[in-house]
Amino acid sequence: MEDRKKSVRFEQEILPHLDAAHNLARWLTGNDADAADVVQEASLRALSFFDGFRGGDARAWLLRIVRNTCYTWLRQNRVDKMTSFDEAVHDVAGSAEDPERRTLARADRRMLQQAIEELPMEFREALVLREIEDLSYKDIAHVSGVPIGTVMSRLARARKLLRDRLSGEVIP
Repeated sequence: MEDRKKSVRFEQEILPHLDAAHNLARWLTGNDADAADVVQEASLRALSFFDGFRGGDARAWLLRIVRNTCYTWLRQNRVDKMTSFDEAVHDVAGSAEDPERRTLARADRRMLQQAIEELPMEFREALVLREIEDLSYKDIAHVSGVPIGTVMSRLARARKLLRDRLSGEVIP
């Protein structure tokens, strides 16, 4: 009966955050297939260590496990570059704009995607956790295992690098 309680608690506290886990893994590994593998491994790790979870922010707890699993996977597979933007995954559905505007919007998304992909891993990680996953600085520090000051520095540097790369892409 105790295993059933653990399973139900795990489902209630952790499973709602699998989309965020997959999103972080996709940004760190570079594609959906590898991200799915990482999230599966991270979920198994989370389940095996769930007895040690004493409450608090389950999302941050899971994302830290996903992050650590990603870095282990990246070291083992020596992945240096992310793959290209997947329009089928990231496309905004049902846009009623004219074809020219849709084409320009897709180009802008690709440019932004590429600029984010080119950021150093620790900057990309901080940016994704803050701007896409909307984690607090405190939660990012917990997930990344670094002080809050380091999180703030990484975010400032990531935003500056992103701004510089994007402004360099603009045609006057």
